[in-house]
Amino acid sequence: MKVTIKDIAKHANISVSAVSIALNNRSGISEKTRTNILRIAKELNYIPNFAARSLVSKHSNIIGVIIIDITDPFFSELAKGIEEQANRHGYSIILCNTGESIENERKSMITLMSQGVDGIIIATVLHDDPNLDMLVAEHYPFILVNRIPLNYPLDEKIDHVTIDNYTGGFKAMEHLYRIGHDRIAVLSGSMKVSTIIERTRGVRSAIDHFGIGFDERHFVECDYSRQKAGDATKRLLTLKTHPTAFFAMDDNMALGAREAVLSLGLNIPGDIALVGFDDSDTASLTGIDLTTVSQKIYEIGSIATDILIKKIESRTPPMVNKVVIDTELVIRKTCGHFLKGYIR
Repeated sequence: MKVTIKDIAKHANISVSAVSIALNNRSGISEKTRTNILRIAKELNYIPNFAARSLVSKHSNIIGVIIIDITDPFFSELAKGIEEQANRHGYSIILCNTGESIENERKSMITLMSQGVDGIIIATVLHDDPNLDMLVAEHYPFILVNRIPLNYPLDEKIDHVTIDNYTGGFKAMEHLYRIGHDRIAVLSGSMKVSTIIERTRGVRSAIDHFGIGFDERHFVECDYSRQKAGDATKRLLTLKTHPTAFFAMDDNMALGAREAVLSLGLNIPGDIALVGFDDSDTASLTGIDLTTVSQKIYEIGSIATDILIKKIESRTPPMVNKVVIDTELVIRKTCGHFLKGYIR
């Protein structure tokens, strides 16, 4: 039989209203009484009726989160930042994976809205994403993280938290050039998303700025796939004039490149230098020690969650928040910096 607040009140020998105050973390009772009520609720395995609560408060205290793939280290870290910050505010999350499908993204939005979530955090948009119009038209609380639409006519109505992808791409290429590499391969994600478009702009600017003789065969779109990145790396290393360094536009692809280099009997960084992008938890593991561009993944999720909850709970129209976080080059062992030092 489901335990109700009346059962808790009976066990605590206190009024139902006092139990409601304690369970909803409102003022009006002593801390001793609150502690006793919460202890009894736990002992009785009380489970709140969120559906009933949402009818009264007009809130479900649930946030929807749309990502591409929870098995990708970037998205697992992002989801962790979102969930932990949501929990601190008394919210739970519902997670949806799209598999990089624009159709699945739309289905996820509709599903979450029909489930009555208070707002949605979206990490999947394309630069020309067609699904945002629906949320904007409905005045539905949402925020974009990591990716943003480019040249979107309603951009002034959309909150987002992202990083300075342009500078991140520039820093990676500059670093490899300054430690002596002229033949640099670039493993990119999808050119349909803002992050890769902006990182590529940074890469191209560094090539022009430093006069790097870039071979266009060395730019390969790998769709964030570790397997595709590995295959591309093997193919590039068979060229007569092959790259001496690889910049992968995310750590997952960098790991694919790493596996490919080592499978060919080559050494990192002695034979091939490697730089990634994300600074995922895997990058810092002993034995991998990946030089990478840090984009503070956990913080992106945490900041976005704070903004969205303020938007949900605001009684007045909230301002539009556009947060851009600086990147940082984290130098470890895969680039060879500590072997050569800067030579340019």
